[in-house]
Amino acid sequence: MFESYNKVQRAVLETTLDIIIRKELQATSMSLIAKESKVSTGNIYHYFQSKEDIVNELYKAIVTFNGEYVRAGLSQGGTIREKFELGWQRVVDLGKQYPQGFQFIEQYSFSPYIYDDVKKAVYVGGWCGPMNQLYEEAIRQKLFVALDPGMMVQMHYGSFVYILKAHLQGVIELTPDHVNEVIQSCWKGVQLADAALSG
Repeated sequence: MFESYNKVQRAVLETTLDIIIRKELQATSMSLIAKESKVSTGNIYHYFQSKEDIVNELYKAIVTFNGEYVRAGLSQGGTIREKFELGWQRVVDLGKQYPQGFQFIEQYSFSPYIYDDVKKAVYVGGWCGPMNQLYEEAIRQKLFVALDPGMMVQMHYGSFVYILKAHLQGVIELTPDHVNEVIQSCWKGVQLADAALSG
């Protein structure tokens, strides 16, 4: 997830993520980051101006990584439905394989702690934009009902968020069959009636 960073930056980002998940953001101090990462405070300040900068870089890194991962799925499918299925499958995979990153994004995506310019910049590099475009194309091809694509993407994402949270807390076991059932349910939920009859 942090492969593009140097050794020091990576240690700081990984440690900060771990501390935030364990102790919450307010309890995450520069001194604690330095202690647990084994990187001196001076060395941390060489790369980051403040704790806020570390958190924003962490947010940017995770969203960018997630975006690349999901976009790879969207690009592999041949049809809109295949892209839809592969894209959402990869969203679920991210939550299962990188639970700390998933929890961080869920908790802080709408936090005032994340700079507005960072939120806007990573939205382009993330997966929401490409997923919105896929939904727009599905509407143009009269596969989906004519609702706002961004709203539909967020509506579906909310479904995956809650099943992932239940899975990570041990409430349910999220099997491949379960994931596929949810993906198919999301498709059917916005599918145009004429498309359903012809398909």
